[in-house]
Amino acid sequence: MFNIKEKNIDLGDGRIITLETGRMARQADGAVLLKMGKTMLLATVVAAKEAKEDTDFMPLSVEYKEKYASSGRFPGGFLKRESRPSDYEILISRLVDRALRPLFPDDFHAEVFVTINLISADVEIIPDALAGLAASAALAVSDIPFNGPISEVRVARINHQFVINPTASQLKEADMDLMVGATFENILMVEGEMKEVSEADMIEALKVAHEAIKIQCRAQKEFAEEVGSTVKRTYCHEVNDEDLRKKVWDETYDKCYQAARAGSTNDKHKREEAFEEIVLGFLAQYTAEDEVNETLVRRYYHDVVKEASRRLVLDEGIRLDGRKPDQIRQITCEIDPLPATHGSSLFTRGETQSLTTVTLGTKLDEKIIDEVLNQGTEKFTLHYNFPPFSTGEAKPARGISRREIGHGNLAHRALKNMMPPDEENPYAIRVVSDILESNGSSSMATVCAGTLALMDAGIKIRKPVSGIAMGLITDKNSGKYAILSDILGDEDHLGDMDFKVTGTRDGITATQMDIKVEGLSFEVLTKALAQARTGRLHILDIMQQTIAEPRPELKPHAPRIEMLTIPKDMIGALIGPGGKVIQEIQRETGTTIVVEEIDGHGDVNIFGENKEAITAALEWVRKIVAVPEVGQVYRGKVKTIVQFGAFIEILPNKDGLLHISEIDWKKIKTVDEVLKEGDEVEVKLIDIDPKTGKLKLSRKILLPRPPREEGDHKKHEDQRK
Repeated sequence: MFNIKEKNIDLGDGRIITLETGRMARQADGAVLLKMGKTMLLATVVAAKEAKEDTDFMPLSVEYKEKYASSGRFPGGFLKRESRPSDYEILISRLVDRALRPLFPDDFHAEVFVTINLISADVEIIPDALAGLAASAALAVSDIPFNGPISEVRVARINHQFVINPTASQLKEADMDLMVGATFENILMVEGEMKEVSEADMIEALKVAHEAIKIQCRAQKEFAEEVGSTVKRTYCHEVNDEDLRKKVWDETYDKCYQAARAGSTNDKHKREEAFEEIVLGFLAQYTAEDEVNETLVRRYYHDVVKEASRRLVLDEGIRLDGRKPDQIRQITCEIDPLPATHGSSLFTRGETQSLTTVTLGTKLDEKIIDEVLNQGTEKFTLHYNFPPFSTGEAKPARGISRREIGHGNLAHRALKNMMPPDEENPYAIRVVSDILESNGSSSMATVCAGTLALMDAGIKIRKPVSGIAMGLITDKNSGKYAILSDILGDEDHLGDMDFKVTGTRDGITATQMDIKVEGLSFEVLTKALAQARTGRLHILDIMQQTIAEPRPELKPHAPRIEMLTIPKDMIGALIGPGGKVIQEIQRETGTTIVVEEIDGHGDVNIFGENKEAITAALEWVRKIVAVPEVGQVYRGKVKTIVQFGAFIEILPNKDGLLHISEIDWKKIKTVDEVLKEGDEVEVKLIDIDPKTGKLKLSRKILLPRPPREEGDHKKHEDQRK
């Protein structure tokens, strides 16, 4: 019934990846079951037979989905089923998409759907590093045109050694974590985070990753041959008019080149208008009788604009906005533009602008992570918003896009390793970047604005971080190339590389790279990284002219948190039965108190809007967890009066006996003569019974001792005789 084919890939350390086809999802155009240990990924690919009318792009959809059953867990929520994709699943989908998309033929426009399901999960095997391989293998055994194969691997540096696809436990010790996607010949995609590593170390990591990918690509080619899927389907998704193409090029190229050169301006809309006038002028020569295919004209004209803009850079070193290749746009930094926030900044670089805020909260405000393989909380979060008005588009904002999640994740990775350690920072921190203008590199503006806002909030970040987006334009025929610093949005589209780098003065903290050209050498990458470092430091200099280091104190209106440690066995006393005690403290003081057991002790965080509230709560907690000390004086409350004395509450839930003989120096007949229930009285702890733990108190010891009468003295003398 099944015609099963398998291919093994040896990672070189005893671990084996197995690719299998022919058993599952046989009606898909291509399906591969990837197995590694207990982890299984089922990747399927289906392509429409024909392209939709007037489609001139690659309609690729990549979905990565983790099934909760794969790790023996129930999904959360009321319905107890998988719903919309998590941020993590979206990020993995983007990683695969970015590596696959450039390798479909330029003239192939049929809808392609790639689906990768995690159907069995091993907690130590991180599936995201296998998703790209599974998707590419599914394409390899299909008849869908694809200029692959590709693969993706994770390369981490652990104890100064590079490790391919490390385990989850190993990754915790890494100072470099990169995801790399590549063909046998070329690196296509890089994304990751680092703890201030050098440019040379990053290049070395890419080389190690590429060697591992070459092995996996070779295995996929052999797998496709064994399956018999080397012949791909024929298609015709474009109808071209070569005479019209030539006419468009002949009549518009020189005009476009001059418009690009003479129209060097910081206003992208004016540039767009100048280019639009040229194509409208071309179309104006045609009448209703002499009809022309405007869609084709505009497709060919797009190529003209792209080539003219690229040649301007390569031949004259002039960019669309008039800058030199290594020149960075004008930068303006502001802090505290929003006085009511806990921290804020406005970072403007050319026509890209980020308004960023920082909000401080308690442990209760931490992001809850409930994924198939990851559960817990996240103390530092960063959100990135990209409204349509930032590019002048007249359209509604409809939820958060995958792009927004991806850009926010990059900025988050750039900053997170520079956040203060938990023992120095009790706050949950939320950074929100709202992009108000966009013309290239808004994610890098978010990194810069995030750094400024955090320092404005008084968060003691370890070092400030800046980011820059690099571009590349190459000419295969002449071998010319130009590396561009701080690219525009248009330069991202017309260029051969989008390379984002963030870091401190001492090293790189995060990167994201997409390469669109074949044969990009490590020499060019090295030069791009060096130029990026120069740009990063330039931006840092400007940022630190605005604020050189974090504010020494939080804003006056920012909430405060006090931390203290209590013995493990006192946690119950602080919380009380059913939370009664801690709820009372919060209600009476207006604070929020969070108690956690960590490493055999209790960590108490008291969160309040003002110092008075926190002080009151802090004193209350300290009294509850205080251990009575013999010789210590306490101000207690009379709880109960009995015939032989009174029980005094000297600390919360800690009563001691004040015997009637210890109330006063003079003899009293009843306790009521001196004390009543509810009275506050100062007492001294004189003894703790070692067996029962009962507390013995004295009031009289704190009172002046009356002088003895003469008769009493003589009586005592007689008794001694």
